[in-house]
Amino acid sequence: MEQYFAEEAILSMTSHLIFIIITWRVLQSINFDALFRKNKVFEARALLIIVTIALGTTVSNFFLDFIKWSNSLIYLF
Repeated sequence: MEQYFAEEAILSMTSHLIFIIITWRVLQSINFDALFRKNKVFEARALLIIVTIALGTTVSNFFLDFIKWSNSLIYLF
């Protein structure tokens, strides 16, 4: 039972990191310069990091939930 929780933790952490990295790469391709005021570089980067983490973990949670739901389908039949 303890091994199951360890495997789930590793899968969750890896999934979150992968999707955060993918989200970061995608958001880097968007030009946000027009949205921020000049000389507000720190605030713009902080917002970009927060948005990246929020989007990445949301997508990761969706995929982790989808995996759990698909594993639960065996109990349907």
